[in-house]
Amino acid sequence: MSPNVQTFYADAVLFDMDGTLTDSIAAVEAAWGKVAKDIGQDPAYVIAATHGKRAIDNLAQFKPHIKAHEMDDEVQNFEESILYFADAYNTHGPGSQANSPFTNTPLSSGFATPEMSMTPNSSAPSSRASSFASVRRPSFASRLNNMLTMSAVPEASVYGQGPYFEDSIMEEDHQDIMVSEDNQKLLEKHRLEAWQQEAASVDRSVRILPGVKRMMNSIPEGRYAVATSGAKTYAYGCMTRVGIVPPKVTITADDKRLKAGKPAPDPFLLAASELGFSAKNCVVFEDSPSGIRAGVASGAMVIAVCTSHERKQIEHVGAHFVVENMESVRCEPCADGRLKFTVQL
Repeated sequence: MSPNVQTFYADAVLFDMDGTLTDSIAAVEAAWGKVAKDIGQDPAYVIAATHGKRAIDNLAQFKPHIKAHEMDDEVQNFEESILYFADAYNTHGPGSQANSPFTNTPLSSGFATPEMSMTPNSSAPSSRASSFASVRRPSFASRLNNMLTMSAVPEASVYGQGPYFEDSIMEEDHQDIMVSEDNQKLLEKHRLEAWQQEAASVDRSVRILPGVKRMMNSIPEGRYAVATSGAKTYAYGCMTRVGIVPPKVTITADDKRLKAGKPAPDPFLLAASELGFSAKNCVVFEDSPSGIRAGVASGAMVIAVCTSHERKQIEHVGAHFVVENMESVRCEPCADGRLKFTVQL
């Protein structure tokens, strides 16, 4: 046999998901980039530090203010943002047949307060704004307190005609507050749309990686599992988007049986156990340094694929074989029940 071709046998296969079966790296990095901007950190640093690790561990590191009882919701919200980044181009952007819902809501650089608003084609304050300086009024705090302590809602407002105020100054204050609240809502709406518009401008669709379909089709049912650092929302969302039916044994990061995530071996040990095999008799497919370390620590034979990292970044982490992608690996069921693997190096 050629020295560039190696053969070995195993009982079952344990797949990582993202970067191994699917490619949603662009969407994941965009989501972590958004987290980085939200907390004022360097996106490149946060993206590098989070790859291959559970969202729960990453969020605990970068958002330590999240309380324990809030974490499950935070993880789900984060993973839903990954899927939004993955789908936005084809749902709301150029890949969509329908017009984006954002095209008619351009971003604004901000909203002036009513007293500082300008008249069209003029740098001078509006006539209403100018009038504020000519009338001495009670302080805003006292006026607001008077409004809040009114004993009843004016009758006209009950019938949809808007409230009536005997005091014209109070009426103006009421209008100012209503406009201010509306402007605040618009600001929040546009801030939200800023990242959504960016998400829709770039195609970050989830894709199946080379050789994956053939590999998975060659393994008998019940002889392979997925062990991923993604929680269920993200993991199942990614696989179903590329036509992969999540196997019965799919270990996700939110599995309460796990004491630790990768680079600890726990996800692979649990997956192997659920299949009914020892991890030492399994083969692990991984793409990230932390995942490779987890596979090696589990005792499995580890095949690293260069689908998300350059070879030099993963070739010295401990994998038994390093290949470009799954096209370089063949699996054949044997008569004795074992699986024969042939690796083209």
